[in-house]
Amino acid sequence: MNGYQPYYYPVNNYRQYPTSEIIAHQMPAMLYPQLKNPTLNAVRPFVNYGLQEAKYTSYKHALEEIAAIAYLLGKGFNPQTAHQIVESWELNEYF
Repeated sequence: MNGYQPYYYPVNNYRQYPTSEIIAHQMPAMLYPQLKNPTLNAVRPFVNYGLQEAKYTSYKHALEEIAAIAYLLGKGFNPQTAHQIVESWELNEYF
């Protein structure tokens, strides 16, 4: 190590993309409107699952689980397989 200590922002105080929402509201037209409904329809079952999961675990756990499933979907896994993979990583509702 060269002694360099990178500064890590506290999770609660740092928005990852602070200008993204501002820019999105300034755009004159929606980008890729044909993707809106298929995208939201594809993730809706997992969002609903995550909301139910959060009732029994925590929002952090539910968000991690849904994000991991979404990541695997993006890697080409089908929804059922992605869900099974992520569930297999859990031990007593923890990763």
